Amino acid sequence: MHTELKQYTVAELCEGFVYNELEEKGLYGLSGKLTIQPEYQRNYLYAEDNGRKEVAVVESVLKQYPLGLLYFNRLPDGRLEVLDGQQRITSLGRFLTDKFSVMSNELPFRFHALPKDKQMLIENTSLLVYECEGTESEIKQWFQTINIAGIPLNPQEELNAVYSGPFVTLARSVFSNSRNANVQKWSAYVRGAVKRQDFLHTALDWVSHGQVEEYMQAHRRDTQIDELQAQFEDVIAWVESLFTDHYNEMCGQPWGRYYDNYHHQPYDHKAMTAQAATLMDDPCVKNRKGVFEYLLGGATDTRLLDVRVFDEATKRRVYRRQTEEARHAGVSNCPLCAMGHEAHRTKIYKESEMEADHVAAWSRGGQTTEDNCQMLCRTHNRAKGNR
Repeated sequence: MHTELKQYTVAELCEGFVYNELEEKGLYGLSGKLTIQPEYQRNYLYAEDNGRKEVAVVESVLKQYPLGLLYFNRLPDGRLEVLDGQQRITSLGRFLTDKFSVMSNELPFRFHALPKDKQMLIENTSLLVYECEGTESEIKQWFQTINIAGIPLNPQEELNAVYSGPFVTLARSVFSNSRNANVQKWSAYVRGAVKRQDFLHTALDWVSHGQVEEYMQAHRRDTQIDELQAQFEDVIAWVESLFTDHYNEMCGQPWGRYYDNYHHQPYDHKAMTAQAATLMDDPCVKNRKGVFEYLLGGATDTRLLDVRVFDEATKRRVYRRQTEEARHAGVSNCPLCAMGHEAHRTKIYKESEMEADHVAAWSRGGQTTEDNCQMLCRTHNRAKGNR
């Protein structure tokens, strides 16, 4: 890979700058010669957190602090694209086009309201740029490793870079666009930030059944994303058809996996909604996030709910009471052994040899309370289940 060190002023870099409010992209600079956000780049992030990062970029220029090296990729036709530095260049371009203000003498100023000398200071500031030429694989590999801007690429952003092409461009326009009207609805089920590719990663995870990279590699040159959108919409529609009420615990669930495993099974919508409400309100359920998979799986695996167990004090009290009553009656302190005819019918177990059990199974409405607790020998408790 060949590299060449050059200098450009801020005014030169931002000449012809266009900021697309819908897609939140700084598209061009250097009078159209520079593509500021190629398809493999992440979304613009510096405007987040009340724009403190983009303000810091402008303030650094005003104070003549170095902004660090920029890296451009030189294409075969002579045009350039930003390899590293798009956040900083976009911040400067947005300021020069009056998209935000900085403080000067304790007052907010947009660029064209600044004194002329400060305007010229910003425009004439020189930035160092490494322009590089190489194969696609060399450029992508370098893009993955450099981290001048201080915001490391997350795994999905890296995959976008490696498998950039028409498919990624189209997919990002839908699932990485914070102006998409569906984002609020999707946020009930998908955790993360649109700009950091979390929604795109989820959509890819669902359609690929967990094989995201393989899917992106296979579809890299596709000029449509119909399958990706359809699967994502089908999964969410399926969840909405099962549960009327929304809970915070729905966000971030592996709904794609649940859909793969359960969507062919018939469910009673009203019963599922009612059961979910009951479990969400049940103080014995310690893991509310497990409610949905528990219901989808036929309400049999109580481990998903982490049902509250009897505390040690309760178990000791029940053990003492049962043992005292058993000694008085001349039978085993395990109620099930006491009903048998084998040698253990009169055996008195140590507390360490017994386990607490719900008299009325929790799954059938029994509560985790002392009056619904009994101590059983390990053999009978582990054979009893929910019977």
